[in-house]
Amino acid sequence: MGLELNRIVVTGIGVLSPIGLSAGDFWNALMNGKSGAAPITYFDTTDFATTFACELKNFKADEYIDRKSADRMDPYCQYGVIAAGQALKDSGLDISSIDPTRIGVVHGSGIGGMTIYDQQFRNYMERGPRRVSPFFIPMLIPDIAAGQISIRNGLMGPNYATASACATSLHSIMDAFMILQMGMADYMVCGGSEAPITQMSVAGFNSAKALSTRNDDPSRASRPYDIDRDGFVMGEGAGSLVLETLESALKRGAKIYAEIAGVAASADAHHLTAPHPEGIGALSAMNNALKMAGITPDKIDYINTHGTSTPLGDLAEVAAIKKAFGEHAYKLNISSTKSMTGHLLGAAGVVESIACILALQNQVVPPTINCDNLDPHIDLDVTPNTPKERRIEYALNNGFGFGGHNGCLIFRKAPEA
Repeated sequence: MGLELNRIVVTGIGVLSPIGLSAGDFWNALMNGKSGAAPITYFDTTDFATTFACELKNFKADEYIDRKSADRMDPYCQYGVIAAGQALKDSGLDISSIDPTRIGVVHGSGIGGMTIYDQQFRNYMERGPRRVSPFFIPMLIPDIAAGQISIRNGLMGPNYATASACATSLHSIMDAFMILQMGMADYMVCGGSEAPITQMSVAGFNSAKALSTRNDDPSRASRPYDIDRDGFVMGEGAGSLVLETLESALKRGAKIYAEIAGVAASADAHHLTAPHPEGIGALSAMNNALKMAGITPDKIDYINTHGTSTPLGDLAEVAAIKKAFGEHAYKLNISSTKSMTGHLLGAAGVVESIACILALQNQVVPPTINCDNLDPHIDLDVTPNTPKERRIEYALNNGFGFGGHNGCLIFRKAPEA
């Protein structure tokens, strides 16, 4: 007899994004087509090819975390701790009444503590090795946000980080989902965070020719599917979900946002940074997620694409969608919310999963803004510039990372109690 797997639902969400520091503000900004891109304020960009990014607006860590603790966290860790706190509060869980060994955390980061790395490297070069902070390593490493979420909330279940570039937080959700399916925990906090807007990061991505250089018009620089797209716009932030079994959520009368119907991962096995031009890894992930969900391709109504606004990436993903969905590809809606948030790297997957979840809740597809002149090689409905109301029963989220890492999640509209 095979193992009977648990059905898994989302009962809490938290988000810090360049267009909103809560789930409500995030959704409202998506509906209003708000861009988070603006000139970088964190450092002098005089010598940089790109001078703008999607920073968190009006964010002050000490409004959420005591100053001493905040000072001992890299911003990526602050963001993760805060988003997880939002999600736990939103879930309505009384942690004090639950066996702490049955609540776990999988929270990743594609890069980790780049801010502290930048600061401490300069400190070392100017003042020598003895002036490097004793907190440098624990602030730098990409698993420490998962550790801090665990420590601050007393969560003693499975605890670790994923690190798969821009697929990181999709893989975090996937792992948490499987942990719950297998009965290894009763509740999981999962997601990812990133704070990459530093001198070294921007310089590195510029050297790789990955970033947009539309410095004269930042708010219109992230333009997936538009013929004039010239690279992605760097963003920062975090997202977090609380997952539990459907049985548990119904028993405690929890608010259920959506059910996770299918998950899948694959590899392109092709190139360090470029996607496979035919999207074969993306195709494999989508096909396998559909298979796990037990649904045919025509059941998908909305796809939140990886859609980074890079010439190669957008075309490869669209090619994969057309292969996976056939004629139905022309009946569903796709959109890239990166047109508004920028690319949150390791946090992109979970923030865009939250966009999918809220689309299911509200039965509205978020738009792809700045899509004024559709690339003639792209003939799908990319939901240009304005939201679109439609029936959404299933939403799919794609995420693809440097190294050929692919992730795909399928969310189903929340089941009726």
